[in-house]
Amino acid sequence: MSWLSGLGLEKLDGTPIGDSLDGKVLVVVNVASFCGYTPQYAGLEALHREAGDGVAVVGVPCNQFGAQEPGTAGEIATFCETRFGVSFPLLAKQDVNGAGRSALYQHLIGSGEDVKWNFEKFVVDASGKVVARFPSRVKPEDASLKQAVAKALDA
Repeated sequence: MSWLSGLGLEKLDGTPIGDSLDGKVLVVVNVASFCGYTPQYAGLEALHREAGDGVAVVGVPCNQFGAQEPGTAGEIATFCETRFGVSFPLLAKQDVNGAGRSALYQHLIGSGEDVKWNFEKFVVDASGKVVARFPSRVKPEDASLKQAVAKALDA
């Protein structure tokens, strides 16, 4: 059983994430459509396509930072597909901080620091261990992020 199985994760369309991400290295990113970092969607998509079968980028829409993700699931999906050609999984909108922090982010953060802003990135190995965390300003094409993904694949 995967570490993801017990989290009750749903895709943006409301369907369960299922086992599609089991055994993969994940780059989990809290995303927003109306943020200065929103152009990072293009780099995230490139990373997702280039990384191969063992890696998946997972977008987690969140409206906790400046109300920059106010849209419905359909609006978010349309925006991501039409503006950036996003093919990586997008989960249902979640809270990443506070009393309503989702089970996924409880797992990712543990007793660590709250997420500071949109587009913070967590690299998670296939067993569910967070092996690296990057602030919003680190772009998906950054060498340090790619190195963390490669190292997680080798683990």
